[in-house]
Amino acid sequence: MMHDTYSDAYLAGILGPARTVAIVGASLRDSRPSHWVTGFLLGKGYHVFPVNPEHGGEKILGQTIYARLADIPEPIDLVDVFRRAEHFSEVVDEVLRLPDLPMAIWGQLGVRDDAAAARAESAGIKVVMDRALVTEYPLVYELTHANAHHPLPGRGRNAA
Repeated sequence: MMHDTYSDAYLAGILGPARTVAIVGASLRDSRPSHWVTGFLLGKGYHVFPVNPEHGGEKILGQTIYARLADIPEPIDLVDVFRRAEHFSEVVDEVLRLPDLPMAIWGQLGVRDDAAAARAESAGIKVVMDRALVTEYPLVYELTHANAHHPLPGRGRNAA
């Protein structure tokens, strides 16, 4: 798959059905984007599992931090990666070793490694890279309110 652009349907197809999200590179510092996204997803009803080997056992926003993806006690739908691009391949390798593969891996802004993405996709995992998950979240609203008379501007069927 080419990762320069993504259709709204592709992104909504990942964000809509996901219920459990691992935040790889989660930070205790409330000034970091991974911390904000953890709070945002919790507020939207997702079951969030922060992952950071330096802080395993501690808590972020009431959620236990896991040292590794393999330590999470239930299957994950979406792995959201807040690591530098040069570490994306390591995260993909860790994901591919899980007994239950997630539906998708999402690399945040600046996180892109096409070779690692190809490995994940060959295992049946969808991949998004270099995109802010929170920015794309309105697609979930549109998906769940498809029959509403006022779709979000600039999205979906009515986009210019």
